[in-house]
Amino acid sequence: MSNEENKINQDELQQQETVQDIEAEVVGSEADIEWNEETENLEQDSKVAQLEAALLSSEAKLKDQQDSVLRAKAEVENMRRRTETEIDKARKYALNKFAEELLPVIDNLERAIQSADAENEAVKPIIEGVELTHKTFVDAVGKFGLKEINPEGETFNPEMHQAMSIQESPDHESNTVMFVMQKGYELNGRVIRPAMVMVSK
Repeated sequence: MSNEENKINQDELQQQETVQDIEAEVVGSEADIEWNEETENLEQDSKVAQLEAALLSSEAKLKDQQDSVLRAKAEVENMRRRTETEIDKARKYALNKFAEELLPVIDNLERAIQSADAENEAVKPIIEGVELTHKTFVDAVGKFGLKEINPEGETFNPEMHQAMSIQESPDHESNTVMFVMQKGYELNGRVIRPAMVMVSK
């Protein structure tokens, strides 16, 4: 083999080695690129998962805070209603004790009118004055919710009447108020003194 052929063979070998080196580099670069893409995809997936977890956590916190706000609003509304009810009751029944103290005055005025001699001309002006005083007094307390309970002829109601005696009566149905011994009174729907009555059986 001549030197020239030797040289050509060596050149070919070198070219083949060079081509093989280039191919190896290309294959290595492609593998690096694929590996880098996979790594980037994994990192992106990880970041997306982290962001989704953070979003879910934020949504849960927001829901908790909304629930807390709704509960707080409901508690405030309930407190407002309770306060209004208590104020209303206090306003309605603030006069309870005062009204109880006035009842004997009304009773005494009524007794004075009943026991007076209406036929006596000298006493008539006094009776008229007492009647007028009684009417004015009853009207005044009536403006504040005080009403009399005078159940004669009505069915006995243990919530509003107090039976002092029970008697047989052919003229009345059973459990009927035959006679009122003392009128009762209620203040804004609440009984402050039951009517004392005689009931038929």
